[in-house]
Amino acid sequence: MKPQRVLAATALIAASFAASAQSMKPGLWEVNTRMQAASGQMQKDMAEAQRQMASMPPEQRKMVQDMMAKQGVSMGKGGPGTMGVKVCMTKEMVERNDMPSQRNDCKQITAPRSGNTMKISFTCTNPPSSGEGQITFASPEAYTMNMAMSTVVQGKPEKVNMDASGKWLSADCGAIKPRGVPKK
Repeated sequence: MKPQRVLAATALIAASFAASAQSMKPGLWEVNTRMQAASGQMQKDMAEAQRQMASMPPEQRKMVQDMMAKQGVSMGKGGPGTMGVKVCMTKEMVERNDMPSQRNDCKQITAPRSGNTMKISFTCTNPPSSGEGQITFASPEAYTMNMAMSTVVQGKPEKVNMDASGKWLSADCGAIKPRGVPKK
């Protein structure tokens, strides 16, 4: 998988599962995600993308970082091998327990929240992928998530584990616009 594809896939999945629940604050959230594929290819691709960014001349690196930032995406802010995505959650999205997504080919299911946890699952068609996991809410301003996924990478089945953490940044989303809501 090319480094650009890993970045896009990571950003899409992270954005797809920015957690929401009735007690969470609407506004701007930052979600830092680390993905580990059984084959190790995803980690290699992420490391290569980060090496390529680091080797760019400063002005080119800044241009790429600024372009990514306009989309709410950052690399390595949560540590090596992480991808950060800023997500805007509206009051209505929080009240409906919706999770934003950039992909229209995904369906998701969220189980009712039990205490400070909520179970989630999803299926997408392109590439074919599915997963299930659990979100643990530390407060209305923070959560962690663990997810096990199955997908296809370069035509081969791949198992991927994802760990993410989300933190509320502000009631004002600024330039970051709410993303679409996947099908239920």
